[in-house]
Amino acid sequence: MPEGQRLQKITRTAKDPVKLRRAIVVLMSAQGQPAADIAYLLKATGDYVRDVIHAFNERGFDALNPKWRGGTPNRISEQTRDWICVIARCDPRFLGQPFSCWSLSKLRDYLIATGRVTTISIETVRRILHEQGVTWQTSKTWKTSNDPDFVTKMRRILDLYDHPPAGGRVVCVDEFGPLNLQPRPGKSWKPQGKPVRLRATYHRDHGVRHMIASLDLTTGRIHYRIRDRKRSTEFLDFLKTLRRRWPGETLHLILDNFSPHKHPSVRAWCAANAVELVFLPTYSSWLNWIEAEFAALRYFALNGTDHQSHAEQDTAIGDYIRWHNQRARPKTGYATKSKIRHPDYPFKAA
Repeated sequence: MPEGQRLQKITRTAKDPVKLRRAIVVLMSAQGQPAADIAYLLKATGDYVRDVIHAFNERGFDALNPKWRGGTPNRISEQTRDWICVIARCDPRFLGQPFSCWSLSKLRDYLIATGRVTTISIETVRRILHEQGVTWQTSKTWKTSNDPDFVTKMRRILDLYDHPPAGGRVVCVDEFGPLNLQPRPGKSWKPQGKPVRLRATYHRDHGVRHMIASLDLTTGRIHYRIRDRKRSTEFLDFLKTLRRRWPGETLHLILDNFSPHKHPSVRAWCAANAVELVFLPTYSSWLNWIEAEFAALRYFALNGTDHQSHAEQDTAIGDYIRWHNQRARPKTGYATKSKIRHPDYPFKAA
């Protein structure tokens, strides 16, 4: 019969689980199944099965469509929800509380004590904050450059990134370290509840070492040296290796304001050997492209390790850099969508 065919089609094509379940109940009833058997097969109650059948007999196929209601109305007004989020973003000490940050339970107790709500659960507080986009976050530091020539220096560096000079090579240079021997926390895939255990250290008497490295933007390759010191002497020796690596090209070195970089002997040698030192604005290490490579180096070569000697640690660093260089690609498109690309950056408040 047409009704049976339509019910069968609904059971095959319905995407709403409620409509599908009701159609199955009606179809089984039409096939002569008693209500008790239908309820047993569908893990439902007998009253539910009978209600569905009676509704179908009265209203037809419209009875299969669920009539969703709005649910229980909110007992907490939108104004109160906004107020809860404002309180959560406040420093508790500003409100006379003897602690520096809220926990959900402390926030709930404060809300009740102030009388804005008579009762509220911790879960409701969490859900309100989540719905309003207020999340539990770690504080981060940010240092604004106080360099009076910040804009000029930044645009010079960005221009070198975007338009490397013909007959020249742009190279980012920086120090990485200090490289001491210590267990370094990291993350790895392990069975649940069985993390890697690292020893605790109280005495580190193996000294420290330092890595001087460069990032060649033309190829994306990293070149490095690891030394016991990071004086102007070691820095100048490293620059000489770069000069020998690319003879006949003007080197444009992007580097920070570390004092060995500005030593008179370094400046004099660079002036005599076609090497331009392009210094970052103060407090702007993020402009040095090599910092991103250092973050990857720390994450993949050092985190989660516990090297017992400097030779072992140096080998791990060297292995990672060789792996990186085999897959290196030219570095292009530095921060193309960042606000630093805006002509008015840094923005001035009116």
